Amino acid sequence: MRGVFILDLTAIDINDPLIQKILLSVGVVIITYLIGFGIVRFINSKVEDFKRRHQARRITYYSVFFIILIFILLIWLERPSTLTTYLGFLSAGLALALHQVLLNIAGWTLILLRRPFGLGDRIEWNQVQGDVIDIRVFYTTLLEVGNWVEADQSTGRLVHIPNSNIFNASLFNYTRGFGCIWNEIKFLVTFESDWERAKEIILETGYEQSEEEIEARAKKRIYEMSKNYMIKYGKFTPITYVDIKGSGVQITLRYLTTVRMRRVLENNISESILKKFRQEPDIEFAYPTSRLYRRTEEGVHLGNKE
Repeated sequence: MRGVFILDLTAIDINDPLIQKILLSVGVVIITYLIGFGIVRFINSKVEDFKRRHQARRITYYSVFFIILIFILLIWLERPSTLTTYLGFLSAGLALALHQVLLNIAGWTLILLRRPFGLGDRIEWNQVQGDVIDIRVFYTTLLEVGNWVEADQSTGRLVHIPNSNIFNASLFNYTRGFGCIWNEIKFLVTFESDWERAKEIILETGYEQSEEEIEARAKKRIYEMSKNYMIKYGKFTPITYVDIKGSGVQITLRYLTTVRMRRVLENNISESILKKFRQEPDIEFAYPTSRLYRRTEEGVHLGNKE
């Protein structure tokens, strides 16, 4: 016959201090969790802005965690004076066994205090580029952009980066501070083309396609940044540069754009220039070519000096 296990609740001594602590701990966890769950439901029903709603939920989760931790410590520590000694031994053991976990927590704390990035920011961190969609105690989640997809478009993948990387990996923030980026498009025309006219057309197109009021916004952001950083910009309008390449004359258009408009603006500029160059008979795009040279057909023979 199979043994049957029957829990005899009458055998549990309610007056036992250990049983009381266990029951009290369970009660604290359940009650605090229910209160937190109610607050989250209230936030979901009342807060319309998705970013503020997500931040409020995160704060609620963290608050519930720390409240439960504090109550558990108070329940199981008989005397508050032993808290320092207990935490000293505990931290020494955790530093050896869970150093990576502690580094993630320290990184999370630094992110919350210094705020090198926030929800919705586009960053490049630990060689991964993406939009920040969640910041948790142990890792930060990005919605990846770039990689095999060109021009900063989303790949659809979620990337979880440990917060400990804040101490040893470079972090690039596209949206904080300046709020704009410089983008460049290169056009190559033949040596026989009227490159001066091509340069004029490219610069005009850069001005025509520029985002509205981006120059004024950029100047304002730079002025605000100059209060905290030694930074200065003298030019915010489109500009062109000319280089001589092996296959022709390269004209580079440099212009300001917001991060998420980079590909759209590049597409608009390229389409407009293609249409304008088509109307210019003296301008042709250049591309790598090869020329076959035959001495006999050119009238030059080996050893013939005439």
